[in-house]
Amino acid sequence: MPLLGDAYGKGSVRMSKVIRGRERHEIIDLTVDVHLEGDLAAAYTDGDNSLVLPTDTMKNTVYVIAAEHEFEGPEELAALLTDHFLSRNAHLDLARVTVEQRSWERLGDDPHTFLGSSGERRLGMAEQDREGTLVQSGIDGLSVLRTSGSAFAGFLRDEYTTLPDKEDRIMATTVMALWDYLERPSSFGDVWRDVRRALLDTFATHESKSVQHTLLAMGEAGLAACPEVGEIYLQLPNQHHLPVDLRPFGIANLDVVQQPVDEPFGVIEGTVGR
Repeated sequence: MPLLGDAYGKGSVRMSKVIRGRERHEIIDLTVDVHLEGDLAAAYTDGDNSLVLPTDTMKNTVYVIAAEHEFEGPEELAALLTDHFLSRNAHLDLARVTVEQRSWERLGDDPHTFLGSSGERRLGMAEQDREGTLVQSGIDGLSVLRTSGSAFAGFLRDEYTTLPDKEDRIMATTVMALWDYLERPSSFGDVWRDVRRALLDTFATHESKSVQHTLLAMGEAGLAACPEVGEIYLQLPNQHHLPVDLRPFGIANLDVVQQPVDEPFGVIEGTVGR
């Protein structure tokens, strides 16, 4: 039977790097995934490992490249790593590196102490083949909620529909966004902050008729904020808050007490371009 495709790599390489300035320190906390494709079939068909770079070597490479190079964010480290793997291994056709950065907030004005933040992560991805390199940036784990200004009504119904129309409801989601570039920006970090701010401002102020309605408005705002961005993909899971029926206890239902439901949840996604 033929081998129809193959790839391998190293997942979840954890590392932190301390930038030791004269007056204060900075901390970069990263998780790196490496994915390689190329002339690797002999390892599967014949057990020939002569072209297999050990995944343990990939882990070590992440540490060495991070130590030897300065980089402002995950995109730059990802690009350094893809270039390293492809330039040194002629049998490889493609290298993809994805980097997640966890943020740490400085504790007051202390130069060396940091406070762990929420589950939000900054994303950077580089994919390089023999023709060129694609760099993407993103956000994941950005949890947001608004208690008003969100509706869902007038939707398609059939014999299995029980959901009532709601003209005002809680809208909660955990934003995942990924965007690419028309041109390399002068600062990936500045673009990331500008896109993030545009997404949050729009989520907070958009008069929403549905999660889909707000997704498009958020994507448009992200593109308007950053001319370097070519298109942006958004995933907004609809994390329901269901009103608790208090009538058995002689209390009117005023939508004050609600039950957050982790599962199941709606999955809303879309890509917005220029």
